Amino acid sequence: MVLAVDGLRMRYGSTEVLHDVSFQARHGEVVALLGPNGAGKSTTIEILEGFRLRSAGTVEVLGVDPAHGDERWRSRLGIVLQSWRDHGNWRVRELLHHLGTYYAPYATNTIDRPWDTGELLTAAGLAEHADHKVKTLSGGQRRRLDVAIGIVGRPELLFLDEPTTGFDPQARHEFHDLVRRLAAEYETTILLTTHDLDEASKLADRILILTGGRIVAAGSPAELATLIAGEDEVRWSIDGRHFRKSTADSTEFVRGLFTQYGAAVRELEVRRASLEDAYLALVRDGLASGRESAA
Repeated sequence: MVLAVDGLRMRYGSTEVLHDVSFQARHGEVVALLGPNGAGKSTTIEILEGFRLRSAGTVEVLGVDPAHGDERWRSRLGIVLQSWRDHGNWRVRELLHHLGTYYAPYATNTIDRPWDTGELLTAAGLAEHADHKVKTLSGGQRRRLDVAIGIVGRPELLFLDEPTTGFDPQARHEFHDLVRRLAAEYETTILLTTHDLDEASKLADRILILTGGRIVAAGSPAELATLIAGEDEVRWSIDGRHFRKSTADSTEFVRGLFTQYGAAVRELEVRRASLEDAYLALVRDGLASGRESAA
């Protein structure tokens, strides 16, 4: 178990921002933490990273309480923040090599640190830009560099905070490929925060929805969409008459529809239960419950 959080609470003065938060993450798993602004995502991540002390509960990150993590423990983590500092005059290869030297003392018999610079450039999709100055890179290439910096020490756990903010579609697609490779090929556990529900559904093995300081749902994107958003909706027409049907298995229903009516079926439309539907319902219910508790 890479992450084990049980009964996590955080209070600022008289305001409690995290209420009994509990979850786990396993080796090589991609977990997305979703929630509206002010839900407590950043506070949760900062506690896991060891940058903020919790008020109550137990937390283990790679088997260590983050409140007491030393430099050797930190060498096992990778952090990619939403914003980055501009190392504009460094060349990409030189910067990665320089930063990698800080991890060399923490190599083990099983994990060779740092990542070989050439291999890292290839993994991050930056090999063609290795000798370019950072300031000449595009936005997507700079974000790849952010990730390369975050994984230069071969982390066992990687934190990604809003990783594709401002990306164009092509850059986002390439970044998603990189994240999948990190999890599948290098068995890196990834905890991702994002407001992009489509991104979460594409990348995450499991999604946690945090609202009002509480985790109100957890599961795969498909599980959350089905369990929370409900059934699919099928619409069609026959001889000018319009019909609508809610069903748990839209594929089987449509197959039966064509078996019975054939080419007479027109204007067929299937609206699948979506993660967005589930998310909005959960956030709405969570905020309402929070207001009731406050009252």
